Formats: sequence, C-alpha cells, structure tokens
Amino acid sequence: MGERAVLIRGTSRSGKSRLVLNLLNAANSGLLAYACLVADDRVKLFAAHGRLIASAPEPILGLIEVNGLGVRQKDYEPIAVVGLIVDLAANDGARMPDAKARAAEILGIKIPRLPIAAGENAFPLLLAALTTKRKV
Repeated sequence: MGERAVLIRGTSRSGKSRLVLNLLNAANSGLLAYACLVADDRVKLFAAHGRLIASAPEPILGLIEVNGLGVRQKDYEPIAVVGLIVDLAANDGARMPDAKARAAEILGIKIPRLPIAAGENAFPLLLAALTTKRKV
C-alpha cells in the first residue's frame, strides 16, 4: 500500500478499463514507477483514519474486462489508499485542465480530482498528473 491508488469513474464504455491497461503498460515499460490493478467494474470503498480505502469484491479479484478483449486475469493489490480520482467524460472537464486543485468528497474524505472532458484522451493527462509534483 505504499503507492496511492487512482479511482477511475465514468459511464459504461467511457474507457475506464482501457485507461487501467494503459497505466499497467506504462509501469511495465518504466514510464511509471508502479501500477497494479485493485478492482475493475465494482469497487468496495470505505473510510479509515481519514483515508479512503479501495478493494475489490471477492468474485472479481484480479479480473479486468476490456471491451473487445474480454475478461483478463491480472496481478492485483487486495487493498489500496485512494489518492486521486479521475472522472471520465466529466461535465467540468477541460481540454487543458488548469492547475487549480479540484477535489471530490467520498465518505467524508476529500480526494484530489482530475476531470477529463468527453472525447479527450485521458492517458496523457493522467500520466502527467502522476509524474509531476504539482497537485491535481
């Protein structure tokens, strides 16, 4: 649990699983220091000691479904602390997100949030957010 998890939200077919696969591939290629699946499709969230914790329901541990590819087995972390929320096709998403910090509140815990506009490629924006020191 040393790394902070990214909670990716969006409607069906908005590209959540593809974005996760892009992050996993970025870690495998060295673009990111670390990335690992926690959960796909359904995520259990709970608050503990001022942190938002994510885990996968038992039946889908280590499974990810990608449109056009089907269900795949991946290495996974059983539990993680959420450090960033990405909202795909967000109404307040911008082509070039500003540096002003935005936050979402879940279970009483405020988490930095990156809103991505509909039709935008979320991967480079998220990669930039994860690899820079500035807050999202």
